[in-house]
Amino acid sequence: MAEPSILLRDDVDSIATLTLNRPDQRNALSLGLMTALENQLDGIAEDPSVKLVIIAAAGTAFCAGHDLREVRSDQRHEAYEALFAQCSRLMLKIVRLPKPVIARVQGVATAAGCQLVATCDLAVAAHSARFATPGVNIGLFCSTPMVALSRAVPRKQSMEMLLTGDMITADRARELGLINRVVPASELDAATLALARQIASKSPLTLAIGKDAFYRQAELDLEAAYAYASGVMTRNMLARDAGEGIDAFLAKRAPEWTGE
Repeated sequence: MAEPSILLRDDVDSIATLTLNRPDQRNALSLGLMTALENQLDGIAEDPSVKLVIIAAAGTAFCAGHDLREVRSDQRHEAYEALFAQCSRLMLKIVRLPKPVIARVQGVATAAGCQLVATCDLAVAAHSARFATPGVNIGLFCSTPMVALSRAVPRKQSMEMLLTGDMITADRARELGLINRVVPASELDAATLALARQIASKSPLTLAIGKDAFYRQAELDLEAAYAYASGVMTRNMLARDAGEGIDAFLAKRAPEWTGE
């Protein structure tokens, strides 16, 4: 029998769901899984039929971070360098994808798995989900997960997670801003899909402009952020979809997006 794919893809209503499919390894981010994710994201970036991505996972865990057995199998400096460079590249692809990405979190997300959740634009989690950056417990500080975590969670709280390695509940993760919504496990699929469909109904051009601008302005000081955002607004106003959206609003009708 053929080996099952480590990453599954299902497209419905302009929404591509990428499902981590290493349940026996708690969906750890092996080199192969990260490569598969990168390849799918590269294709989706150029695919006009896809307006939004959901990252989900099979089994009881969302993602346990890096595959530690694989990590220990090659202890060369260059191997570690390549591993963390690839992980960083994957996270940047998610941020730079011109389409929103929602994490659908049904279970534990730790270390690079927590990083993956923090990197996604939005996250919906089941009450049973848990989150942690526990590298400190095994002598390996979660330095790359820290980059995404510290941009999603306030400093004192992200430092507490990083320094203690303690697991936090889904409700606490929502309080801290790591995730957006918490729902019963039985409602996770419906809640995630409802949010995805709501966002996918917007102009794809506007979503791409807005997502890119959000992350770029966040790294600027206040004055520079306003100057940059003003330029973005001007370019956005000149787009056909902006004119169509305003005209549709004034005429009290549904807009017809062209992505232009």
